[in-house]
Amino acid sequence: MKPSAKTGFTLIELMIVVAIIGILAAIAIPKFASLLRKSSEGATKGSLGAIRSALSIYYADMEGQYPQLMTALTINGKYLTELPMAKAPNYHADTSAVDMSPSATDANGWSYNDVSGNPNWGSVIVNCTHTDTKGTTWTSY
Repeated sequence: MKPSAKTGFTLIELMIVVAIIGILAAIAIPKFASLLRKSSEGATKGSLGAIRSALSIYYADMEGQYPQLMTALTINGKYLTELPMAKAPNYHADTSAVDMSPSATDANGWSYNDVSGNPNWGSVIVNCTHTDTKGTTWTSY
């Protein structure tokens, strides 16, 4: 009978595998964080589009009048069931709060211009003056 040879991995082989996994993790984790931020930015852009569409429909239904409060869009769920969250990752907490001012105050949430006669009357923007991952200012959406 032949003596059986020992099978298994050596310590060097295991250390090489652990080092490779560590390198892959060091590359993947920052990419994953960036993808999370980009997905939040995309959700905010989509929510902004939904609010603007609801405002346009409200404007048409009310024959040229915008609502005094954006919460009017959620009454009976005719235009929106609820105001969506504005997400400005790394700068502000996610919220659906509305600041009633003609321009952004960099608080968080949305900024709605309810001043009739103002050239931007009825406009809504993200209430954040920082930039997204592409370097675009949030208020320029």
